[in-house]
This record gives sequence, structure tokens and C-alpha cells, in this order.
Amino acid sequence: MTLVCLSDFESYAKKHLPKAVWDFIAGGADECWTRDNNLTAYKKICFRPRLLRDVSALDTKTTILGSEISFPVGIAPTGFHKMTCPDGEQSTARAAEAMNTCYIASTYSTCSVEEIAAAAPTGVQWFQLYIHKRRDLSEQLVRRIESSGFQALVLTADLPYAGKRRDDLRNTLQFLSSFTLKNFEGAFEDNDYSEYGLPRDSMDSSISWKDIAWLKSLTHLPLIIKGILTKEDAELAVRHGVQGIIVSNHGGRQLDGVPATIDALVEVTAAVQGKVEVYLDGGIRTGSDVLKALALGAKCVFIGRPALWGLAYKGEKGLQQVLKILKDEFRLSMALAGCRNVSEIDQRLVQYSRL
Repeated sequence: MTLVCLSDFESYAKKHLPKAVWDFIAGGADECWTRDNNLTAYKKICFRPRLLRDVSALDTKTTILGSEISFPVGIAPTGFHKMTCPDGEQSTARAAEAMNTCYIASTYSTCSVEEIAAAAPTGVQWFQLYIHKRRDLSEQLVRRIESSGFQALVLTADLPYAGKRRDDLRNTLQFLSSFTLKNFEGAFEDNDYSEYGLPRDSMDSSISWKDIAWLKSLTHLPLIIKGILTKEDAELAVRHGVQGIIVSNHGGRQLDGVPATIDALVEVTAAVQGKVEVYLDGGIRTGSDVLKALALGAKCVFIGRPALWGLAYKGEKGLQQVLKILKDEFRLSMALAGCRNVSEIDQRLVQYSRL
């Protein structure tokens, strides 16, 4: 079987994964308008390519928080990777290391932070954090992250409560009970667990901007906030001294009806005025999508569902294939648009379609 684009991996995963697992990965909140708009928004953006630019030598490398990566596509935090391949997040970490790009490991990993770090000791690894009501567990996890060698901490800010995901409610997600959230193994005695393997209502919905200082006091790692979609919150993030922002709507899995991330990107990048690095996730399916996101101000983009499709295909090797396809497509899109390196990509390269 020859898979030549990310939609081929999507089709394979949908065919071979159990229905409840596929629905969990693919699903969005409520009517899935935001999930779908993340994809269609890219189709409204056109290129303004420049010609005769001598693109015989191309360089796709960039840096994020001072770490060089081979191209501006990393792996977004998603949970429960063992539902797609036996080695779970260890396979994900190794694939990212092999492709010399960044992997953001999830709080809800089925491998521990120590196992993930050990699997890819030379990789660029960040860690995504949810704050739980038991703040002591979050504090312990932050210290484990730092001692394991992760290079940045990513706070997900858009999940004070989980969005309503209809297929998950229909399926009851019983399959998740067979996976252990390794970062919390042995932490709870309460038997009243949610489908996500943690006590019900364990998420701290009281988290606010004042807690950024508390979080920063726990670690020397750079702090990135994930989930920002407005200039107002982008300005607050800068004011509170974070080092990065990920423009994200949680893959359309939280508040349905928010903008596609590519549409929110310009507002956020304009608000921060280059004071922090801005990244994006949501809807990236081709190398030309990557180029559009960089032209509109993203320093790097991150893929969520496509990484899981790659794992479902051939584990670590399948995810490497997904990343290689994106890298090759991005390189070709750069060349055809007249960009020799990422520093030549700017907003003059794109325009919104009038159609």
C-alpha cells in the first residue's frame, strides 16, 4: 500500500481502528463546525508566488525557543497514544527525534514523562500541562518534567471543562479504561473515575491569569500558553511574561463556533508585536497549509490527529512517514512560491480569496 498524502493515512486509520477509538480521535464538540472550519479556512487563502528567484538551494530549518528543528512542523499534545500503537508516546517521541522536530507530550499520556524522555534523549521535547484540583499533583508533575529534561512547559488554557463531544457520549468510551494514565499512576484512591481515567471533575476550573505567577514559580522552564484565539488574551499572555503562545481551539473539541485557528492567527500575531513566539495547531493537512500559516505569522505549526493516523498505520515508522510527507510538501511549496528559506516567508505571500 502506497500512502502519498495525509488523507491516505486518515482513510487507513478510519478503516483499521475500532469505531469508538476512531470517533474519539476524529470527533469535535457539538456540531463539529469549528473542527471542520479549521480545515476549510485554508481553502480561502491563496498564494501570491514570486518567480525567477533561484530556488535551487532550499533550507526548511527554523528555531523555536532557541532549539533548531529541521522544518516548522511539530507534534501537538494528544492523549492516549497506546490506543493507536503498542509503544504509545514512546513511538511518537522517537519519530519526532528521527525527523529532528518538536514533540509536545500530553499530561494524559499512556507513557510516563520519564519513559517519553528516555525514548528520545536528544529530541526537542516540550510538555503540555493541565492543572488539576489537587495542585500538589500538578506541582509534582512539573518537577518531574524539569528533571526529565523537557525544554518547555505548555499550559492548556481552554479546558476548564471538557466540551460536549456527542460521539464520545454515545460510545461511553469504555475502551479508555484499559489504558493507564502513567503520569498519575497510584495517585488516586477514589474509585469514582471518569472515562478519562481520573476522578470526575478533577480539572481545576478556577485557574486564572493570577495562577501564571504560581506556575512560573515552580520551574525555570519557558512557559507557553495553548488555546489563545483573541488579541486581548494574547496581550495578557505577554503581560504575564510567557515565552510563547499556541493559537489553538483544541482541534474543535471545546467551544464550537470559535474561529478557525488560521483565521485567529493574524489577530494574535499583531497583538504580541514579536514579543513572544506564536505557534498554531488545527487543520494542518498539507505542506502548503504550513506555508500559509507561516506567511500569516506562525513560527511553527503542530499536528494532532495526523500524528495519530501515522501511529495507527505503522507506529513510529508511520508517523515518520507523515512528517516526511509534510516536510517534502512544505519544501516543494516553498520552492514554487519563490521562498528559499523560512525567513523569506511573510504576509505578502498570501491573500484571501474573493470567491
